[in-house]
Order: sequence, then structure tokens, then C-alpha cells
Amino acid sequence: MVTFRGCYTALITPMNSNCQVDYEGLRRLVDFQIQEGVSGLLAVGTTGESPTLNWSEHSKVIEKMHEFAGSRCLTIAGTGSNSTQEAIEGTAHAQDAGVNAVLLVDPYYNGPSSIEIRREYIEPVACRFPDVQVIPYIIPGRTGTQLFPQDLAILSHQYPNVRCVKEATGDLKNMELTRQLCGEDFDILSGDDDKTYTMMVSPDINASGVISVVSNIAPRAVVNMVHYVLDGNEEAASVIAQALQPLFNIVTVKTQEQTRYGSVTCKARNPVACKALMNVLGMPSGPCRQPLGKMTRNGLEIVLANARKVHENNPEIFQPIADFFGVDIKDRLYNERYLEGLTYA
Repeated sequence: MVTFRGCYTALITPMNSNCQVDYEGLRRLVDFQIQEGVSGLLAVGTTGESPTLNWSEHSKVIEKMHEFAGSRCLTIAGTGSNSTQEAIEGTAHAQDAGVNAVLLVDPYYNGPSSIEIRREYIEPVACRFPDVQVIPYIIPGRTGTQLFPQDLAILSHQYPNVRCVKEATGDLKNMELTRQLCGEDFDILSGDDDKTYTMMVSPDINASGVISVVSNIAPRAVVNMVHYVLDGNEEAASVIAQALQPLFNIVTVKTQEQTRYGSVTCKARNPVACKALMNVLGMPSGPCRQPLGKMTRNGLEIVLANARKVHENNPEIFQPIADFFGVDIKDRLYNERYLEGLTYA
């Protein structure tokens, strides 16, 4: 049985300028992440733009991620769907590719109940693939539905390969109930970077790590934060969590934009801001696939302000990017030429 303790990066899927998957860029990102000490990598989660990859691309990204990682870290494949049959087929491919675990996001849009998620979605996968670790991913803000702690507990006690959850409800009471019902040997991984520290230090949640978006950009810092908590040094972890807060702030960027018809809210959701910053910093990233697009200039200014704050106050956080990708962080963050094409006119 795999134990999930540490920092696992939810990899972005880098694209070329024509929005085709950049597999060489993916290799470089995998090497960078492993060099910086992550415990594992997740391919084609929501951060990896799974909704807009066709299943052939989806499977190839998983294959390549696992191939590039080799035996250097644990690998996780996002094989969730709002079709159980698709999830089964994706999980079969991931198993054939040698991947260690799969992430099953709650079925989106068609909105099954919690008991349906358990009986008609997670159970068929867990039962059919007993040697694959199955990680339910609970994020009602994106899916419009939720596997509840009671049904998760039934799964965890019935199937030895359901011993972990990615928790992105934002509801600490829900997480506490999961811990109470699933027991101390069940792994809870944070699905919200800004809540990781709180989830890990809370004795009633006792999360064992994170599947992180921000670790695409700052893997070493997130790894250190997580391992300080696991080692009992909460004070050192708190210092890093505070230093990372500006990056946590840009996972989703919300602005008010003016149109000829009045003010409208613009919410740039993950991975739009993350990929924009990676482009600015000179990392393999490229554009998002439609219907995701670009940031507004107001949104990008928020991203830049937060990134500059990190660089000015804690330059060591971005130093691994400078070293690995051969870039000048200050130049990248303050030179307008690196912003070209990243915003709507």
C-alpha cells in the first residue's frame, strides 16, 4: 500500500504556440520538479487542462510523464471523468503505463449524489484495479457535486486501494469528519495550496501533504514547508507558508473589468494565472487551450505584483528556476517584453 506523505505537484501541461502538447517542455518540467525534491507528480489533473485534452493526448501525457520520471518519484494519473466507462478505460491505460496511482475527480455536471459517486464511480474502478491506488478528488466548487465523508469512509474500509483523498472542499469541518470516520492511517492531501499549512497542523485534520499548483513554480519551497510540518517544526513551516502566500493568492485571480455596458467580474481560474507566470519566468508553459484563454492586463498586474513581492522579499524561492532554466528572474519580472501576448488587448 502506498503512503501519501509529502508534496505532489499537479503538473501543468505545457503547450506549443499552436496549442499542441509540448512533450520536450514536459520532460524539462518533470526533471525540474524531481530535482527540487517533490514526492510525486500528477499528470492531467484539472491544472493539466484535462477537460481539453482528447483521450489520446490524455493517455500520451500520462505515459510520457511516467517515462520521464522513471523510478525517481511516485506518479499519479488523472483519470477521472463524468463517465465511469471513460474513467475505467483511462485507469486501465494508466496501469498499463506503470503509473502508481490515479486521481478520480467527482463526476462534473451530471451531478450524481454521494452514494452514486461511491457505488457507480469509485467502486467500479477500485474493484477492477485492486493494484492501483485510487484517490478521490473532492472539489464541489468545480464539479457541482460531492463525495461525502460517510461514503468515503465506506470506501476506505471496503477497499485497501482507497486510502487517500485530495480534499478541496475548503470546509475544515468536512475534513475533520473525514479524519474521524476514515481513521488515522488514512491520508488526507490538501487540494488548496493556501489551506495546506492549516490542514497539516490541525490535529483534527492531520493532513499528510498537498497536491499542489504552486509547486509548479516553487517546488522546493512547498516541499520544505510540507516536510517541516511532517518533522514537527511548525514554526519553520509557518515562515515558508507566509513567504509563499503571494503565490497562493494567484491560483485564482479576480478583477473588475470595464466594458461599454458596465463593470463585469473576471475570474481567471487555475491554470490561467499559473501558466501566465510560468511564461513570464521563462519556464515551459505556453498558452491555455480554449475555452480558457488569456488574462486581462489588470489580472496580469496582480500576478506580477505578487511575484515581485516574492522575489524582493524571498529571492531564494525563485532561485531554482533561475538555476535550472538559465533565466534572470529580475529581468523577467520587470521587462515588458516578456508580457507580450499574455493579455487581451
